[in-house]
Amino acid sequence: MKRIPNKKYVHAALAALVVLVVLILAIPSGKSGSKKVHAIKGINAVITNEMSDSEKLTKMERDIRTFMQRWQIRGMELCVMRHDSLLYAKGFGFADQMTQEPMRPGTIMRVASVSKLITAAGIMKLVEDGKLRLSDKVFGPHGILNDTLFTNHITDKGYYNITVENLLRHEGGLTIRRGDPMFRTRDWMNIYHLTKVPDQEVLTSIAVRKRLGYAPGKSHEYSNFGYLLLSMIIERKTGQPYEKWMQQNILEPAGCVDCHLAHNSYEEKLPGESRYHMQDNDPPVPKYDNSPDSVVRCYGGNDIRLLKGAGAWVLSGPELARFVASIDGRPGVPDILSKKSVHEMTEDSEDHKFGLGWNSVNHKKGWLRTGSLSGTSAYVMYFPDGECWILLSNTHAWKGPRFSRITNNFIHQCRERYSSKLPTQNLFTLIR
Repeated sequence: MKRIPNKKYVHAALAALVVLVVLILAIPSGKSGSKKVHAIKGINAVITNEMSDSEKLTKMERDIRTFMQRWQIRGMELCVMRHDSLLYAKGFGFADQMTQEPMRPGTIMRVASVSKLITAAGIMKLVEDGKLRLSDKVFGPHGILNDTLFTNHITDKGYYNITVENLLRHEGGLTIRRGDPMFRTRDWMNIYHLTKVPDQEVLTSIAVRKRLGYAPGKSHEYSNFGYLLLSMIIERKTGQPYEKWMQQNILEPAGCVDCHLAHNSYEEKLPGESRYHMQDNDPPVPKYDNSPDSVVRCYGGNDIRLLKGAGAWVLSGPELARFVASIDGRPGVPDILSKKSVHEMTEDSEDHKFGLGWNSVNHKKGWLRTGSLSGTSAYVMYFPDGECWILLSNTHAWKGPRFSRITNNFIHQCRERYSSKLPTQNLFTLIR
């Protein structure tokens, strides 16, 4: 007769198996050494392409594949949300063309300047908590960033008039007429004889030596550096690293639990993160750290991690949709900000070119947020009727930032043709 194992031994064996799995997941991989390894979790771990399958959308998905083929995009995610319900989320093509790994809706990707919308929400949360005012000055003896490392190098006293709101709206007087300071680490190392890549403090001390392009609040010019300063302000006011505070106080309360700041190399990519692809004819470029190495542009051409809240967040399309649902003022998903803050972020004002975190806010056209970096592009369009379309890609389009306009036209076309054919479901219910 076959002997039945004693229950206590079965339980012990199961417990040992669980411990073994945890230990395996904790083992570092690649060149990251002792770097903390993040597990795939939340909606990203459970959502699949099949959940959005529908015969009614066959033509739309054929249009998407045609669009990808035309622009040589290896992988793409499309998500559509309506009234805070995630109706559709699907991956197309490859998350990694080299390994033929398919794109899933839960694949995480760099979202480039869409990161600015996340940072803006963090700033508004600090305003709500009484730790910050939009009118607070950024530099100067009484400013937030009042370190002598910065003030000793400021010769243009206009810096002392820059406010937090100026930075949010790209009205701080900061200019890129001699190049974007965020993408000039090799130059800074050569000019100032630096032996290592400048961190945010050193880069800021260099950038503020340059005269402003205009008086703060009197004009506008898009500034990645301005949003690095906002990231530093969040750190100064909270006493915590930007990434950690944003995860715990903005993203996780919104139901987004698999969001991280990007790393620069492929070897450091996060679990569930896409590979980034350049066009086939894109040549190798010098590495951002001034070493003699040549690299694929999207993996070391620039210090992506240094961008922080200006362009370094990595997350999936569904989690990005969930975040947007948490700052849109609609009741379907509880907002993480007050009604006042949501109103200020989405106020339709003719006095400003840019919104607070959004590229543009128009009550007739909707809210737009785009992003573009080497190897990736991101697009969020929130329409006035509560429908939101999100498109992420893992391939550098040869049109560069102008690809956002092409994406915008494509999404409007898809919405006009296929909005009425979307499934009646809510994939956010997968979140536990």
